[in-house]
Amino acid sequence: MGGGGRGFGGGGRLGIGGILVLVVLSLIFKKDLVSDAIGLGGGGSGEQPAAESGQRPPASSSVHEDSLVDLMSAVLDSAQNNWKRLIPDYTPAKLVLFRNEVRTACGSAESASGPFYCPGDRKVYLDLGFFDQLDRQFGAPGDFAQAYVLAHEIGHHVQNLVGTERKMRAAQRDNPSAQNRLSVAMELQADCYAGVWVFTAAKEGILHAGDLDEGLGAAAAVGDDRLQKMASGRVNRDSFTHGSSADRRTWFKRGFDSGDPNRCDTFAEMR
Repeated sequence: MGGGGRGFGGGGRLGIGGILVLVVLSLIFKKDLVSDAIGLGGGGSGEQPAAESGQRPPASSSVHEDSLVDLMSAVLDSAQNNWKRLIPDYTPAKLVLFRNEVRTACGSAESASGPFYCPGDRKVYLDLGFFDQLDRQFGAPGDFAQAYVLAHEIGHHVQNLVGTERKMRAAQRDNPSAQNRLSVAMELQADCYAGVWVFTAAKEGILHAGDLDEGLGAAAAVGDDRLQKMASGRVNRDSFTHGSSADRRTWFKRGFDSGDPNRCDTFAEMR
């Protein structure tokens, strides 16, 4: 829920869903499973074919899943049409829906990695099972909470197209001590970009009562502080990679209130 890579947000990191599951398992088995799992390179067995651009993936189906695929297709079209208006040379991303495991230009990913964007192939990858986890485990139900997730990942695609992702990675290499701070800025900007789309969605009359609250709730549900408290009961701000619940809500709301991506310069405000 996260710049250029894996996770409910960025590239090459284990996603929020995977981190939370591994943290819990680490506490149970008294073994650092998180460190072992960081980095999802290489291919695995048992991969199931993925479906692109809103097509339902193969294997089992359900009415619930079909409606979810329809929702993701509609959000994808709406969000990308909005960015086409804002960025004249915008190149659309592709959406890949999968179960269990999928191969990407960023390596092989399992469903535990959560939603992510891969800058190498300019595709957003969504495991449909994550949305059940978003509802049951993170306490963020509703179709607009799901829409926020996809809008956030499209925000990472925008960052890739305009060069923000490349500059951020270079800055992290040049200043390793600022890696987490830069990662947080990247994720919060994607939240703000998601809000920019919601601004347009509201103008087009496709928001319903409670939709904005669902989006804000999803943003807050995946804040680093909340996930850390759920996993260990403690909060360590120095280890944040996506931002606090309050920060994620704030930047999502800023994008929604302004509808202007120029108001989403998280890097300037976090220097």
